[in-house]
Amino acid sequence: MKVIIVDDDPFVCISLKTILHAEPGIEVCASGNSGEAAVRLYEDMRPDILLMDIQMGDFSGLDAGAEILEKHPEARILFLTTFSDDEYIVRALRIGAKGYLIKQDIETIAPALHSVMSGQSVFGSEIVTRIPKMMERSGSMDLSSYGILEREMDVIELVAKGLNNKEIAQSLYLSEGTVRNYLSAILDKLSLRDRTQLAVFYYKNMEN
Repeated sequence: MKVIIVDDDPFVCISLKTILHAEPGIEVCASGNSGEAAVRLYEDMRPDILLMDIQMGDFSGLDAGAEILEKHPEARILFLTTFSDDEYIVRALRIGAKGYLIKQDIETIAPALHSVMSGQSVFGSEIVTRIPKMMERSGSMDLSSYGILEREMDVIELVAKGLNNKEIAQSLYLSEGTVRNYLSAILDKLSLRDRTQLAVFYYKNMEN
């Protein structure tokens, strides 16, 4: 896979490039140090994954990610940052990012890239432990106005908890094909693009 690294600290870019070059199947084809560079490099090189910091001056990684994904909804963007702020996490998910990792979890970066390439969304361990709090709510979510069935609601809740299709199938005693069919129907009913946007929809509507 071809990866572009964007971080406002050149040393971080060099370190990440060194680490990832040692991983089989990963090629760092370019790096940059600003949100503007991220947009330009993506347009020029169309990498498989853009690995990007968030806070990079006036034009942040989130701003760059939103601009890229607006033009290229298929883009795979994985944020790597020192900031685990809930607002950043939700915004990253809302724009369609494929994941959010904390820089301290350096050993998770390469596996996360492979997971993103296989179609999964990924979160750092620190973020995963905080998802339940982000999902706290005072009552049940009513999606009947969208035509969401009870079984589809079960699927939505498990997607929001980060389970993949195989894990959802095992939890609900369904086939993976049935889970995929449910997910496709849910996304169509809610006018959402992918499971990442579905998780954000859930977080926003289930909050206290």
